[in-house]
Amino acid sequence: MSSASFTLFGMPNDVGACRLGITATRKVGGAVVRNRIKRRLRDVFRRNSWDAAPGIDVVVNARRSLLEREPEELKREFTSAMRRLTRRIEQWRRDRS
Repeated sequence: MSSASFTLFGMPNDVGACRLGITATRKVGGAVVRNRIKRRLRDVFRRNSWDAAPGIDVVVNARRSLLEREPEELKREFTSAMRRLTRRIEQWRRDRS
């Protein structure tokens, strides 16, 4: 799922919990900028983890524009992308069974 601030990738897992991985390349900025981006994404994920279906591994590829987003706007963008990703994975699970 692509958005202006990031791209989400997801795969089902057998753990039964939603797990998060974050990538922020040097193209995004220096170490301080990349760490700030990761902190913001972890915070949004942690505060909204109830919204995600269990058993999904999520990888977020951050874009520099993420830092320009207000926290509430980032939350809406992330929640929307996670809902789309969850629906797609649930459909994939139904098709496989």
